[in-house]
Amino acid sequence: MKIDVPKIPAKLEALSFHDIWEDEDRTLSTCEIQQSDFSNETLERVRIHDAVIKNCQFTNTDFSQIDLTDVHFQNCDFSNVNMARASIHRVTFTTCKLVGCEFPESSLGNVTFSDCILHLAAFGNSKLVKVRFKESSLKQADFYDCTFKKVAYDQCQLDGANFEQTPLNGIDISTSTFDTLTVSLADLKGCIVSSHQAIQLATLMGVVIKD
Repeated sequence: MKIDVPKIPAKLEALSFHDIWEDEDRTLSTCEIQQSDFSNETLERVRIHDAVIKNCQFTNTDFSQIDLTDVHFQNCDFSNVNMARASIHRVTFTTCKLVGCEFPESSLGNVTFSDCILHLAAFGNSKLVKVRFKESSLKQADFYDCTFKKVAYDQCQLDGANFEQTPLNGIDISTSTFDTLTVSLADLKGCIVSSHQAIQLATLMGVVIKD
């Protein structure tokens, strides 16, 4: 699956995330931000585009209805951040912490989470198109009633993840690991799994396997 990467200009202005307070439209663009601590804030309808953001703290901040386009986040902490009803397109998250991060009713397209921690992250009622989770931990993540199109889980930890009411047709989880999953038999139709996972899923659904 080919995912469109962020289109970020070569020349970026060095800013602090707090510079967003100076912009009437709450927009940051064509910039590079490092070492900013923007925790425990409330700032809805933020718009960030054409940006590189590294080593920043956003814990417990309310970013409801945030609009992210062509952004690369690296080594940032989004623990317990609220990004409900977000629009996230051509964005990469690399070595980021997103424990308990909330994305309900959001739209994600051409997004990559690489080497990230997304324990208890909530994506309920969201639409994910061309999204890749790569070598990331999604223990007890919630994907309830989501729409998936070209979503991949490459070598991820999915233990305890919830996929109720989310059809997994064409979704490949064969390289990922889990002990338990919450998913219905109907929604598993067409899901790509390894032979070991097929046995696990059958056992979870009450099938008695006899050699």
